[in-house]
Amino acid sequence: MAKVGLFVTCIVNTMRPEIGFASLKLLERAGFEAEVPRDQTCCGQPNMNGGDKAGAKEFACRLAKLYASYDYVVAPSGSCAGTIRTHYPDLFDEDDPDGVPVKELAAKTWELTSFLTEVAGLADVEASFDGALAYHDSCAGLRELKVKQQPRALLKTVRGLELKELPDAEVCCGFGGLFCVKYPDVSGEMVRKKVADIEATDAKAVAMGDAGCMLNIEGALARKGSDIKVWHVAEVLAGLAK
Repeated sequence: MAKVGLFVTCIVNTMRPEIGFASLKLLERAGFEAEVPRDQTCCGQPNMNGGDKAGAKEFACRLAKLYASYDYVVAPSGSCAGTIRTHYPDLFDEDDPDGVPVKELAAKTWELTSFLTEVAGLADVEASFDGALAYHDSCAGLRELKVKQQPRALLKTVRGLELKELPDAEVCCGFGGLFCVKYPDVSGEMVRKKVADIEATDAKAVAMGDAGCMLNIEGALARKGSDIKVWHVAEVLAGLAK
């Protein structure tokens, strides 16, 4: 049995641990031995985005060592998975020996829905959802890892779920990691537009693959007094979204 190390991510660990439990449930249902290493830390994306290349390299080397014994590394986040898979290798020169295990880590790292469909070959899930659900494409997963059809394919197998497509589905919600801190006015306007698009679908809930986007959209909906629920796609696929 192949062994999967689940990279939970910082936001999931501190704000929405239910996403981690849902991810474990999905991986085990798909036939994998899944574990969450206790000593995992941030992937270093904030360091990378803030120009701290040395700090990002330290995180990369640490995670490469921590996950060396796993066949796969899976993250319920296109953002963190994209950082490891796409950007980690660029931190190291070709002749840097520290880059070898990091590149091995990058090659075996996957976003959750991409892993379930492309590696596990999952074509159906044991879940149900009552009503219409909109789906938001998180930027990093979409653009760095080409995660688009994978979550939709799985969501369409959830019993009772009516999938609603958002207008301008591929437009950013305004979170963008440090972007929302550096440009709060622009970020705020972007999430207000995203919330209006969600409301226009008449869906009772919206799902996505990144917890950062979730907190941003959930906060904007709450400020409007909306009763639209926000779920991570893992929670829906695992049957935990009610």
